Order: sequence, then structure tokens, then C-alpha cells
Amino acid sequence: MTVIADGPATPAATARSLDVGLDVYQPQEDSYLLIEAMAAVAPAEGMTVADLCTGSGVIALAAASAGAYSVSAFDRSPAAVECARLNALEAGVDIDVFEGAWTHAISTGPYDLVVCNPPYVPEPPQTCPVATPGPALAVNAGRDGRQVLDPLCAAAPALLRRHGTLLIVQSELADISRTVNTLTANGLRSSVVAQKRVPFGPVLRSRAGWLEETGLLPVGKRVETLAVIAAVKP
Repeated sequence: MTVIADGPATPAATARSLDVGLDVYQPQEDSYLLIEAMAAVAPAEGMTVADLCTGSGVIALAAASAGAYSVSAFDRSPAAVECARLNALEAGVDIDVFEGAWTHAISTGPYDLVVCNPPYVPEPPQTCPVATPGPALAVNAGRDGRQVLDPLCAAAPALLRRHGTLLIVQSELADISRTVNTLTANGLRSSVVAQKRVPFGPVLRSRAGWLEETGLLPVGKRVETLAVIAAVKP
């Protein structure tokens, strides 16, 4: 099943207006695409759910609102943890929010459903004077954008129960096919289940010149494809 959509973000029905500070990732096109894919491909009702790199908690809230049996959310940013907890309280849903790396979910799992909107933006060298609007922890992912994606793909089998599903959203700039192929090589049934083409946001606009110089971006291109990859443990 593949859902393809273009244009500006349209908040999913399960999303709500959240209180998000400057130090926390503001829900954007990737957040809403992941929520929509979760509803279409792996409904959270009755499931044990882990939301890795939760940020504002918008995806965890969507899972809880959809009737998940339990939702555990993880983020290494103290500001994000506080934000997600407050948003869950205001929404009246029960979410356990843990401060720490997403890898902590390995010890608390396995889960029926794992969702993740990880950092995936290629990151220039520190000597390169490129602005980073918004929280750096939520976007920066090494030179190829795979600083989190590669270890997450490796840990996927340990995170999931049998027949469990992992949903990851990422940009084409971090190599979508590499994620699919790596998950498949790790024994999971993997495929792209949703895609959306969107204009560059402020972070990618600020890095476009560097991305072109490194060959990660065709010259003049200012639109990216976001994709949700699903991986099911047999």
C-alpha cells in the first residue's frame, strides 16, 4: 500500500494544537505524514506503542487517542520531555515519557508498534557557517543524515514483538532505499508505505549550497520527498 501526496502539510485528524516551545521540534509535514501512515497501515488501537524521538509528543498523542493499550515516548531533550508530558496532560491521555536516548526502548520493549520521526537532515562540518533554525538535536544527523537511522535499523528486530511494525519517516536526502534494504537485510518485511513531496523548510534552505557542493542535492532543487517506511517482524 502506497499513499502519495504533494503540497503543504495538512494536520492529521488525530493531531491537535500543541504547546511547543522554541527548543522543541514543531510538528511539520513529516510528523503528519507519519500519523496518517500509522492510521492507514498500523492502527494503534489495542497496541503497545513506543514513540522514539518524540519531540512535542504529537505522534504519541495520536497513538494514545487512537486507543493504544499503552504508549511509551522517548527523547533525550529535557525540553522535549517536559513538552510531551504537558501536552499529554492537557490532552487527557496516558503516556509514559522517558528522558534518554531512543535505545532505552530496547530494554522496555518489545512493542507491537514502534514509530519514529528521527533526526535525518545531513549536517555540515562545524566549521561550515550554516544556520540551524530550531532545535539542533531534532534535525542534525551527521554528514549523510543516517546517524540515527542506521542504528535504528539495526535495533529494529529487538524493538518489535512477533508481527510487530516499525514506522519510520525520513527524507530522500538520507537515502530511503538504504533504510528499506537494511531493514530487509535484518529479517523484516519492509517497504515504503507513504510519500509526500514538500518544499524545503528553513533548515534545508540554509544548507542547500553545502548539499549541492557535496553532491547530496542536485543543483537548483528545492523540493524533497518525505517517505514513511514500514517494517514488519515475521
